[in-house]
Amino acid sequence: MIGRVLVVIAAAALSAAGTQPAAAQQRSSDAWHFVVSGDSRNCGDVVMPGIAETAKKNQAAFYWHLGDLRAIDKFDEDIQHQPEHIAKPLSIADYESIAWPDFIDSQIGPFGSIPFLVGIGNHETIPPVKTREDFLVQFADWLNTPMLRAQRLRDDPRDHRLKTYFHWIDRGVAFYSLDSATAEQFDAAQVGWFERVLEKDLADATVTTIVAGMHKPLPESISGGYGMNESPAGTDSGRRVYADLLRAKNVAHKRVYVLASHSHYYMDGIFNTGYWKQHGGVLPGWIVGTAGAERYALPPHSSDAHVALTNVYGSLLGTVQPGGEISFEFEKLAETDVPASVISRYGHDFVHWCFAENTKAR
Repeated sequence: MIGRVLVVIAAAALSAAGTQPAAAQQRSSDAWHFVVSGDSRNCGDVVMPGIAETAKKNQAAFYWHLGDLRAIDKFDEDIQHQPEHIAKPLSIADYESIAWPDFIDSQIGPFGSIPFLVGIGNHETIPPVKTREDFLVQFADWLNTPMLRAQRLRDDPRDHRLKTYFHWIDRGVAFYSLDSATAEQFDAAQVGWFERVLEKDLADATVTTIVAGMHKPLPESISGGYGMNESPAGTDSGRRVYADLLRAKNVAHKRVYVLASHSHYYMDGIFNTGYWKQHGGVLPGWIVGTAGAERYALPPHSSDAHVALTNVYGSLLGTVQPGGEISFEFEKLAETDVPASVISRYGHDFVHWCFAENTKAR
């Protein structure tokens, strides 16, 4: 068992150090795939290895986590149910010290050589236990890969500072991983960075598509107050970024897609709201907070979405066509999809608990 864990950790380190997505050598005429989800606290050590199998099956160029890696404000049930911690229960201080290393071993590790992009959520910013600075230190290997570092310096040759938001381009698709984790975000520095980099992408004819991903969804979504509407600063800056993305679509004629998590359900069509119908238009948007966190009830007006599902786990599979059009499909994870190695570690009873009982949506 120890040998297998070390192999997994070594593979994760290779993933973090990779210079480009695994599928980048494919011909530009080929369709290609990536996988996204967020919110892997509570039962993420059970669910994320199954999502890794989805990524492998689809030969994903990368997996993108949208934040909330571990609970931090309380014990994650999966860590509590690891055999060594059943035998000797953790103190809260012990839990806090191992939570992120456990995420690296148990959730990044199963992806092997598939590059893993890690975003920040509100549960990564619970002071004094965890701060943005702690996040940058713990996940520096994944936030400063050769690919991300090279793109950061192409965007601005003077930008040597590691940040919790970043940008990369893959085969004509410009990806933005934004930091909406706390009430003051997006702050002026992040908005300024986003708009400067976006202008370059809009002027670049080889960039056909913009994908923006973040933890809390942009404001005025069907999720209502559970998103960037949680604060006045989030509402104002989120509306501004939404307007920038609308301009990318309507003026620069780029394809635009917006991804988020934070709410622990799946929803397609999150901006199909009266506000955005009256304030510029509806962008394609998804919430996919389905990577292991306790499931939430669907919000009011969820019937206005194209699809809305709760009490599910899974990930969003993006399929990119040569012209830059992306189709998204929810890859639901069933209890029978949990890898045998996970069942062996946790036992059938706890795995079943994750699927049957880890919910607030009754």
